[in-house]
Amino acid sequence: MKKKTISGFSKLSKRGKIRWIVENFFKDPEAVARELKSYWLNNEEQQKILDGFSENTISNFHLPFGVAPNFVINGKAYAVPMVIEESSVVAAASSAAKFWMKRGGFHAKVLDSKKMGQLHFSWNGNVQKLQAVFEELKEKLHADTTHITANMVKRGGGILDIDLIDFTNQEENYYQLRVSFETCDSMGANFINSILEEFGRSLQAFMATHPIFDEAEREVDIIMAILSNYTPECVVRAWVECPIEDLGVFDGKMDAATFAKKYAKAIRIAQIDPYRATTHNKGIFNGIDAVILATGNDFRAIEAGGHTYAARDGQYRSLSSCKVENGIFKFWLDIPLAVGTVGGLTKLHPIAKRSLELLGNPSAHELMMVIAATGLAQNFAAVKSLVTTGIQKGHMKMHLKNILVHLEASEQEEEAATAYFENEVISFTAVRNYLNSLREKKFKGRKVLVEPQE
Repeated sequence: MKKKTISGFSKLSKRGKIRWIVENFFKDPEAVARELKSYWLNNEEQQKILDGFSENTISNFHLPFGVAPNFVINGKAYAVPMVIEESSVVAAASSAAKFWMKRGGFHAKVLDSKKMGQLHFSWNGNVQKLQAVFEELKEKLHADTTHITANMVKRGGGILDIDLIDFTNQEENYYQLRVSFETCDSMGANFINSILEEFGRSLQAFMATHPIFDEAEREVDIIMAILSNYTPECVVRAWVECPIEDLGVFDGKMDAATFAKKYAKAIRIAQIDPYRATTHNKGIFNGIDAVILATGNDFRAIEAGGHTYAARDGQYRSLSSCKVENGIFKFWLDIPLAVGTVGGLTKLHPIAKRSLELLGNPSAHELMMVIAATGLAQNFAAVKSLVTTGIQKGHMKMHLKNILVHLEASEQEEEAATAYFENEVISFTAVRNYLNSLREKKFKGRKVLVEPQE
């Protein structure tokens, strides 16, 4: 009888984990075990590094590592590394990069690079007393964390400011220390969290001994100490602009003025309609996440912060904007990006290291600009398709290869289908029917048709 639960799984060797998994959850244990091992067995030294990134690893989940060339950002040429499984994304980013390369390229600048952390605590006391001695408390907090901040300060970073936030009108006895940091080329999560936890101990000691507080006010309950992934002051701007007439003529023979007007309207729609804004911003993150993954940064943190930023005025809106004014087309993106180029996976993951080398080993600020430009390029390409030919023409053309693989097309069938669908509407059904017609001709009616699988 198969056993679906286990005690001590984490203590098993990798082979032991695989053995238990395949014997209890798969119909063909030997075949599945060989497949899982095939993704790491020939490079066990490297696998030791990868295993350190997670828990209970039994194999690797591969994603394509692609490159989008021809990005010119602030006058410098880049080939941008992208890790993503959606076939049209790298092609779209590359197309937009080439388009804008001939029109001045992308421009970008870091508006600010502050990162945030919070110490949440409960305290039943007179807040005016705490406010009166807050500068004294801040001095103690700084002094008690110099052993953590010293090296970061030498690099030009450290603790920037500490604010006391009173939430007692919303939650009984709830206060917060909101702390801003500069972490230079590091993403800084461990640095920030270590400081915040030390702040908790310092705060408790300060309140327990300061003579301004009564006996009943000396106890502080630390709820939690943690960085915030919402970083509205760690923002980068990327933009493109050119005279309207330089935009050229688009598919469907749409002239530049018509395109610019229609494009700006599409961006405005994403500003006012959350349903459209959600899909619109997803397209931006198609580009951003791909570079974040390639460089070993945290795409989940970036997305969380970005989506919060998109709703900062109370309604979820487009992260990008467009203006057509005085004969100039301008399209830009403001987005918070808390990334690093030192520490964490950026120096441990073998491909992340190569990605950063490909980009010229950039600083965190330079990487922010590259990532933002890639997100803007992806957004430009998607909206350009939407307002001209429609999104499906390009997307399904890129997806044709996947459909052919799914339908087990031969090399000759792939070549024939690629040529046939150059000017035909692509869908799963259309491709399946085309393959069936080829096979009917080849085998003169013998039953070798692709069965419906939708």
